[in-house]
Amino acid sequence: MSKEQTKPLSRRKFLTGAAVATAGAATLGFPMIAKGQTGPISMRFQSTWPSKDIFHEFALDLAKKINDMTGGELRIDVLPAGAVVPAFGLLDAVSKGTLDGGHGVLAYHYGKQNAIALWGSGPGYGMDANMLLAWHKYGGGKELLAKVFASIGANVVSFPYGPNPTQPLGWYKKPITKLADFKGLKFRTVGISIDMFTAMGAAVNALPGGEIVPAMDRGLLDAAEFNNASSDRLLGFPDVSKVCMLQSFHQNAEQLEASFNKTKFDALPAKLKAQIEYAVEAASADMSWKAVDRYSQDYIDMQTKQNVKFYKTPDAILQRQLELYDQIVAKKSAENPFFKEVIASQMKFAERAVRWDLDTYVNRRMAYNHYFGRRPAAAKGAPAKSAPAKKG
Repeated sequence: MSKEQTKPLSRRKFLTGAAVATAGAATLGFPMIAKGQTGPISMRFQSTWPSKDIFHEFALDLAKKINDMTGGELRIDVLPAGAVVPAFGLLDAVSKGTLDGGHGVLAYHYGKQNAIALWGSGPGYGMDANMLLAWHKYGGGKELLAKVFASIGANVVSFPYGPNPTQPLGWYKKPITKLADFKGLKFRTVGISIDMFTAMGAAVNALPGGEIVPAMDRGLLDAAEFNNASSDRLLGFPDVSKVCMLQSFHQNAEQLEASFNKTKFDALPAKLKAQIEYAVEAASADMSWKAVDRYSQDYIDMQTKQNVKFYKTPDAILQRQLELYDQIVAKKSAENPFFKEVIASQMKFAERAVRWDLDTYVNRRMAYNHYFGRRPAAAKGAPAKSAPAKKG
């Protein structure tokens, strides 16, 4: 057993002893219910998001669902990024028990074990984020993630949830029309996308969400990608850039992550553990619905109120991303057996799931154009424009 695994256990023994002697042990954040203890179990979480980001709102939504579904037996309080540790320090803090849990994305753990970033970075072999969550729950991903975490001594229980839509190629000073436009570009991204954009010619700097816009404002970055219309707007991207390129394969199937210190989670009664799992699933559905509402409105508002122009990423760049991703996967699979195992599992699931999806769902663009008479959003080679709805 690694040092990282033994530290939380020794802390557990210390806090268990303290809980017996102190009626207020729950304030320490340790969830074991001491004999005769009354009151809720308290847990302190931190997100990797600034408090103004919609992702932090999603973290608060999840905490509320857990608190409500447990009937007050468990109370989770969520702090914003940097309150206890930096955003990229969340995994260590949760693993060691400095925090009881956290809210972020798995790609932020890329520096610990690059296979973890496969839960979100890359094209997902055609899967969208909800299909990748299906692979995680029913296609073997859950067991693989636990195995990968164990390989680095991470003392955590992870719950991927909250499917994200395809993320933009990013925000730029001018539209990206060809691959050569990336040469020497100071660019922000995370996860396996670091390798992809580096291979495209960019000089990549991985920064947490709250640091991106200030870096662009000071000229430390020329361009950046983050996630979605609402987050990008709230973080201030339209203040430093007026060009956003839609569609990319660098993070086509990402989701959020709720994590718990494993020692503390395992000490919870079975009922509370089940309630947490179901609350995460409920939050996943609710987050996806809220995202449709909020992202679509912010997408329109940035065009009409902040003069942002949205362009579709050229197909030639999208195709090149797939080719570069294949090269990255081949290299990392040769170096890392966990990476190879996860890729094989994803491809096996995606081959049938994506085929079913493509064969089953009707063309929504046809229906949209029929009813609203608008040019498709971010049409190739031109910025997206909204036209009046079709009369009659």
